[in-house]
Amino acid sequence: MHIDEIDTPAVLIDMDRVEANLARAQAYADANGLPLRPHVKTHKLPEMALKQVALGAVGITCQKLGEAEAMADGGLTDIFLPYNILGAAKLDRLAALNDRVTLAVTADSAETVAGYAARFGKDAPLKVLVECDTGAGRCGVQTAGQAVALARQIAAAPGLIFGGLMTYPPKGGVARADAWLKEAKTALEAAGLPPETISSGGTPDLMKAAEGSVTTEYRPGTYIYSDRMQVALGHGTLDDCALTVKATVVSRPTGDRAVLDTGSKALAADPAPAPMRGHGHIVEYPDAIVQALSEEHAVVDLSACDARPRVGETVRVIPNHACVVTNLHDRVYLIRGDQVEREARITSRGKLQ
Repeated sequence: MHIDEIDTPAVLIDMDRVEANLARAQAYADANGLPLRPHVKTHKLPEMALKQVALGAVGITCQKLGEAEAMADGGLTDIFLPYNILGAAKLDRLAALNDRVTLAVTADSAETVAGYAARFGKDAPLKVLVECDTGAGRCGVQTAGQAVALARQIAAAPGLIFGGLMTYPPKGGVARADAWLKEAKTALEAAGLPPETISSGGTPDLMKAAEGSVTTEYRPGTYIYSDRMQVALGHGTLDDCALTVKATVVSRPTGDRAVLDTGSKALAADPAPAPMRGHGHIVEYPDAIVQALSEEHAVVDLSACDARPRVGETVRVIPNHACVVTNLHDRVYLIRGDQVEREARITSRGKLQ
């Protein structure tokens, strides 16, 4: 099947670029003795996760329980779920998943740990890492002392195993995160609770990840496809971007304006990462600016273009944020050159619970 036969809007995945991105990252990790545990949020496809593991990844990372269940259904057997899991229904599902795969989770509060402890027993214990806020300003304990206190609570619960520390570092903050984690590691060792795992992650700093002296595994996600956001942050170039959204020019109301059939429901509405502009990069018309999105329309400014598309022409758009685009579509088309290898259903799409 030729890509021209694919109706729009549609997500195309260039497998040559995927394989190059995966190989480059794994080679860096291997050379620096840093195990990878890739985050599947970008592709949400078990077959891609299995490729990552086959190349040498020690397991995968999932952000939500439903996503992890779908990955287990797809054959993945070692899953890290760095999220606070709360509520009886979710804890029951977590216990069922823990019976199927090698599993670890995180916690950043006494309440979350108490919930785990009440649900899990010695017969099938749950591994729990302490989430640390090393500067990203999201979840996580705020001090090394708090990390020790939570680790003690985990270790004291008969059905829990203290697994170590986890963080999502601030962009460009490998050194800052490493200093925070080093202090926490020292404090834990003094308390008789040496952390087995110190897990960090994020594609922007992937090629600097080995600078984290206490990190024992790294969790990049977007590196498999890349996108404009990653390019703006210094990770690779637009030529490394494997995911594009195929779109049709449905209108040319003025000489300087085109409208595509890929609005926010197909392309996502993430703002352009500085210094870039617009809601995506049109491969065939690099000087065009996708200046506005409504739900079903992308309005394109053509004023800087010498050549301009005609009504009915198709183009390919590199999105600002590939992960969100994946979650907007039921399927993707895996391609090499201009040929479709196969269509793949996104099994973890919408698994937000």
